[in-house]
Amino acid sequence: MIRLVLMGTGAFGVPAFDRIARDGRFAIRAVYTQPPRPAGRGHRPRPTPVHAWAEGAGLGPVRTPASLRDPAEIARLAELDADLVLVAAYGLILPPAVLTAPRLGCVNIHASLLPRWRGAAPVQRAIEAGDRESGVSFFVMDEGIDTGPLLARFPLPLPPRIRAPELHDRLAALAAERVVEVLEDYARGRIRPRPQPAEGASYAAKVRKEEGHLDFTAPAALLERRIRAFDPWPGTWCFHGETRLLVHEAEVVAGAGTPGTVIRPPLVVACGRDALAMTRLARPGRRVMAVEAFLRGFPVPVGTRLH
Repeated sequence: MIRLVLMGTGAFGVPAFDRIARDGRFAIRAVYTQPPRPAGRGHRPRPTPVHAWAEGAGLGPVRTPASLRDPAEIARLAELDADLVLVAAYGLILPPAVLTAPRLGCVNIHASLLPRWRGAAPVQRAIEAGDRESGVSFFVMDEGIDTGPLLARFPLPLPPRIRAPELHDRLAALAAERVVEVLEDYARGRIRPRPQPAEGASYAAKVRKEEGHLDFTAPAALLERRIRAFDPWPGTWCFHGETRLLVHEAEVVAGAGTPGTVIRPPLVVACGRDALAMTRLARPGRRVMAVEAFLRGFPVPVGTRLH
């Protein structure tokens, strides 16, 4: 059996980890995830999605170090005598001593077709950029940011109006479909790591909260993509006076005017190029509504300047 350690935090890796756990060719020696963090109104510590999955699958106790730089923690990992470590959306830096602890190194599942969109937010940046294709990459980790040699890449065409949660889930499912064959082939020597292509590298910077504030001097097409890319966090919004309007859906339409101005009903806003027809909105703490219902309770007449 292939001796395996799993490292992950977010929900992205759970389908692949679950597929591995249900396959008889792998012996899971340990599951690592980030420590529980305060969440909800009571700010009670909440385990990560990987933590909750591992305990539900009977794979505890789960290891939750705050860092992997402690020599004692590195020694604990080495004692597991793993053939390889499988990493997916872990969120902690793996120092060189961890990368070389397993016999075959550490294999990362990344939500893009590397070398495009290395970094923390490949799902969001692919949608924001208007990419027509995404995918999943399996690679052997080195000390760079998603720069290690590739084992396999699996493409996924992107429909025109896909939102970040849907793309996240599709890529997670694709990784789960392919993970067993990739790890089995790598462990048995049937595939070998190959350098990433030199052309086409790009960096998916972590999304900052302030990026959700819609700047109407930008093209409407870019703003519409950001609305889909930044769902559910940080969301996208603009202001009517001091009131924040949460924009959940919009369409690009023809139109011109001073950026930010409502140029025609029900709520079509001029942008730097073309216009944005807002179709689903909410005010903070209120439910999301279709634009017609929203405007009945909060009128935004033609000529209003949003910012």
